[in-house]
Amino acid sequence: MERQAIEGYWRRNLRLMMILLAIWAVVSLVLSIILVNALNEVTFAGWPLGFWMAQQGAIFTFVVLIFVYAKTMDRYDNELEMTLQAGAGGGGS
Repeated sequence: MERQAIEGYWRRNLRLMMILLAIWAVVSLVLSIILVNALNEVTFAGWPLGFWMAQQGAIFTFVVLIFVYAKTMDRYDNELEMTLQAGAGGGGS
């Protein structure tokens, strides 16, 4: 039971990291580099959107991703701890 819970925890952790890394790649590569000329035709807060995404939007996105990862991993940690405690308390005698 304990091994399955830990393996599930790490599977969820890796899946979360892959999703967040994919978002990071899209924002930093696609929006900030590849589509910069198309995005520059739109303005945001008085600046071309492509320039803004490369300078500010990517940074804001990265900070949000850090908070999402921390909050989600805190929940995963709590769930794993509860599972391990339930397994330790219920299988003794």
